[in-house]
Amino acid sequence: MSLGILVNGDNHFIVRGPVPNEAVALALTKHWSLIRIGRKTPEALRQWTISTKEFRENLQWAAIVPGDGETSPAVAQLLDELRARGIGIQFFGSMMNVGAIPEAGE
Repeated sequence: MSLGILVNGDNHFIVRGPVPNEAVALALTKHWSLIRIGRKTPEALRQWTISTKEFRENLQWAAIVPGDGETSPAVAQLLDELRARGIGIQFFGSMMNVGAIPEAGE
């Protein structure tokens, strides 16, 4: 199972699962961003899980969806590292709310 980062504005998730398409990426961020006690993960999203202990060197994909706030400098640096390793970053949805992803060191 592959490992990636799903960025949503000023939030991000380290995710186990295949690279999501746009609809799935948006659904995952919505599902994981809202706390709903007792709610089960929809069947269509069960192949993705949040992972809490991973090494950045093991990330294989990155996806960015619109969200509130700007991407943190630490996540921007991680995205730069992924780009440098040749990993493409998928941009989904209307990116006008995301703002520019700063290059590390800016």
